[in-house]
Amino acid sequence: MERKIIELDQGWDYMQKGITKLKRILEGLPEAQFNSEEYMMLYTTIYNMCTQKPPYDYSQQLYDKYREAFEEYITTTVMPSLREKHDEFMLRELVQRWANHKIMVRWLSRFFHYLDRYFIARRSLPALNEVGLSCFRDLVYREVNANARVAVIGLIDKEREGEQIDRALLKNVIDIFVEIGMGQMDAYEQDFETQLLNDTGDYYSRKASNWILEDSCPDYMLKAEECLRRERDRVSHYLHSSSEQKLVEKVQNELLVVYATQLLEKEHSGCRALLRDDKVEDLSRIYRLYHKITKGLDPVAAVFKQHVTAEGTALVQAAEDATSNQGSTGSGAQEQVLVRKIIELHDKYMAYVNDCFINHSLFHKALKEAFEVFCNKAVSGSSSAELLAGFCDNILKKGGSEKLSDEAIEETLEKVVKLLAYISDKDLFAEFYRKKLARRLLFDRSANEDHEKSILTKLKQQCGGQFTSKMEGMVTDLTVARDNQVNFEEYLKSNENVSPGMDLTVTVLTTGYWPSYKSFDLNLPEEMVRCVEVFKAFYETKTKHRKLTWIYSLGTCHINGKFEPKTIELVVSTYQAALLLLFNTAEKLSYSEILTQLNLTHDDLVRLLHSLSCAKYKILLKEPATKTVSPNDNFEFNSKFTDRLRRIKIPLPPVDERKKVIEDVDKDRRYAIDAAIVRIMKSRKVLGHQQLVMECVEQLGRMFKPDIKAIKKRIEDLITRDYLERDKENPNMFKYLA
Repeated sequence: MERKIIELDQGWDYMQKGITKLKRILEGLPEAQFNSEEYMMLYTTIYNMCTQKPPYDYSQQLYDKYREAFEEYITTTVMPSLREKHDEFMLRELVQRWANHKIMVRWLSRFFHYLDRYFIARRSLPALNEVGLSCFRDLVYREVNANARVAVIGLIDKEREGEQIDRALLKNVIDIFVEIGMGQMDAYEQDFETQLLNDTGDYYSRKASNWILEDSCPDYMLKAEECLRRERDRVSHYLHSSSEQKLVEKVQNELLVVYATQLLEKEHSGCRALLRDDKVEDLSRIYRLYHKITKGLDPVAAVFKQHVTAEGTALVQAAEDATSNQGSTGSGAQEQVLVRKIIELHDKYMAYVNDCFINHSLFHKALKEAFEVFCNKAVSGSSSAELLAGFCDNILKKGGSEKLSDEAIEETLEKVVKLLAYISDKDLFAEFYRKKLARRLLFDRSANEDHEKSILTKLKQQCGGQFTSKMEGMVTDLTVARDNQVNFEEYLKSNENVSPGMDLTVTVLTTGYWPSYKSFDLNLPEEMVRCVEVFKAFYETKTKHRKLTWIYSLGTCHINGKFEPKTIELVVSTYQAALLLLFNTAEKLSYSEILTQLNLTHDDLVRLLHSLSCAKYKILLKEPATKTVSPNDNFEFNSKFTDRLRRIKIPLPPVDERKKVIEDVDKDRRYAIDAAIVRIMKSRKVLGHQQLVMECVEQLGRMFKPDIKAIKKRIEDLITRDYLERDKENPNMFKYLA
């Protein structure tokens, strides 16, 4: 049985009835919903009209009429209703019309579904859904999007000013901008977002220009943080998520970037004031706001560096002033206080770096550079390396001015080693430290061996094994020396015919580890000569290959002074003892006689005689009785001398070792520079002058800051010693001579 042909007009009339019913439903007019029978009839009509044989296949005509159905509905019903409404009412109408349009597209594309399956697929035409949506885009959206955008942005500005708005409505309108792109974001970005960003920029620019005049830096920052929070909140409620970054950057630019300098440098509330007044929370806020901005933290770090530098420099200046006011006395105490204050300063600002600035490398760098400035300043002639070594000595020696618990000592030493990182002359510190360590170890002044070892471990971690190898050797030496002494005492017990005639303690040390000391051929008194011989004999039983050099300047003696009132035990140096023992055989001696008998230099002898005849304890009487020692003086034993104590220690006037330490370090530096130059040239073979100097500075920088002139001098010296030669054509090029 043949199917009856449906003519185009006849079929479309039937379809028109269905479309009219759909429109009435959408307009909210009284109309029953489609039942399945109606739906099937509409679908079948289209199916039949598309599957009739040519010339009755109306696929193309139906495809066109599908589009016309939308166009007709939009021009007669949708646009007039939109044109008569404005602002928020227009937005509500637009949202409603878009929702209806989507329903209409869904229903009609079902009725015409057969077109989609074959006709459209074969001809590569736009799908029904797309045709439906593009009608709305071309006829409605293009006309109303500008008004809609203005209305939406107006509402957003109202909300920024604190008014309540219908956020759901905004979300629905903005969704139209997104959906109309059919998978692309062009419409949203070009028709809405660009304008929104411009408006946002203008809005916050106006706000910022008022706030910067009225508010303090912390108040401004609070407002900025709140604005950023609200804009993010706005995105999460009704804007598209892709706008968040752009919107935040816009607000940051207007509030934070444009006024960065003015804000951070505000007279009484800017960065400097916040640092001065320890406003930790406000500083954290500045960090939070600026760390997301490219190079935003640079000015903050610069102010931080200036502030720390100024505080540190003020501490150094105050110590300098206090020392010069006190004159030469008590300067040591001032320097102790200074180091302690610098440690406290470091603790304080390190906490800022860790907590306020969340460990940001920029602030670590700023702190380092600031400390390098004032940690390398000298105080009344003492370099920072010397002050730091003195500070350690004071903590580690018995009877130091700082009475600290073990934990506190450990903690302080840890901090001192951190400070050392900022000091450019680490080799100078090492030398001063070694001198003081030697005194602590040799004169039994070290309070605790564990602390001595602990700081060496810390120094080793910070500066490397080479830095501490000698010091570790010194500590080990003393342990060996104690064992040596025990063996010596056992040797004396087992050989009763050998006796030094007095209690004798000898400390044997390894020359390479210890600072260099002057050793003189002092003419020892008989009693002491015998001690030396006895020990020598014992030492030779242990080893034949080592030569003992006696350093008398480091020795101490306990001798009994038999004065008329009472006998007093005198604790003196070996030199002082040798001098006093001369008076056992003579009542009176002239300066020149003493000089000849002891075989000493003038300087040393003047120090000795001064300590025994012009200082607190006058064991010898001097003629004439002046305060200074001269080569024409005569001395005699003061038999009337007395003191309330049974034992007294007679100190020698201290020798200023600074000069010698600096000379020693200079000498070591020359060797270090030589070694560095040879190392570099050996690997590079040929190198320009500038490059060689730079590499040399880089290699040595970990231990000290080499002077450029010194490097040039060493290069010249190495040329004369045939390690390097100048290039014949270019005098600025050096060649390595193997």
